[in-house]
Amino acid sequence: MMLGDMASAQVSMITGSMGANYCLVSSCSSGADAMGQAWDMVRTGREDIVLAGGTEAPLVPVSVAGFNALRALSRRNESPAQASRPFDKSRDGFVMGEGSAVFVMESEESAARRNVEPLAELRGYAATSDAHHLTEPSATGESAARAMVMALAEAGIDSSEVGYINAHGTSTPLNDKHETKAIKVALGEDAYRVPISSSKSMTGHLLGAGGALEAAICVMAMRDGLIPPTINLDEPDPECDLNYTPNAALKLELDVAMSNSFGFGGHNSVLVFSKPRQGRQE
Repeated sequence: MMLGDMASAQVSMITGSMGANYCLVSSCSSGADAMGQAWDMVRTGREDIVLAGGTEAPLVPVSVAGFNALRALSRRNESPAQASRPFDKSRDGFVMGEGSAVFVMESEESAARRNVEPLAELRGYAATSDAHHLTEPSATGESAARAMVMALAEAGIDSSEVGYINAHGTSTPLNDKHETKAIKVALGEDAYRVPISSSKSMTGHLLGAGGALEAAICVMAMRDGLIPPTINLDEPDPECDLNYTPNAALKLELDVAMSNSFGFGGHNSVLVFSKPRQGRQE
């Protein structure tokens, strides 16, 4: 029961799903990569419906001790509600969270047979590796930027069309400034236009489940016309100078949202969503 794939095995047994059944492990990109793999299965016709996402329950002593030894966790223990503060000048590490998000991903034909209305369309996915360090992101941001550019190209969407970015935004000193640089490299001048936020400021960091939860937040942002804020962003870091939607949600109709998931080991995974199109292919 300690094996990671036992989670997907349990889902397979409960639902009677007899297709491909496996558990991806790519650190904090795992949920996003699972969705990307599912998307590829559906669009190539190997599967009609795939359950994909992420789940994590890391709040146990050994996990907390490990991340604490890495000095990755916030030490703002006297005010825990303010501890997760992505892109803020006084950020000092992430706050662990736990939870789950799972999507029913299917072809247009499958949705029509079931007479269901899709919430969104996954248009693009890409993944790259920093090939740099086990825990430290590459300072150039080039590999993460390449994942964003590739995902947008796969989606057939220009950077000018992106209406919202859910940033990886962990509240660690290195991630937030390097992600800011990567977004600038990928989007150019559009980086300064598009609203961005880190929902981890409110949920904490769900590690392997983070990418799936944040994908769900992108879908809900498009559905509701509401961009979630980055809370606790009281004094922006000068090196994090993009529009990070500080402390208040933003009402905005949007058709395209992008989700960044970066992980220890140099993983960079990006998902691009849009509202459902008529006559879509996947």
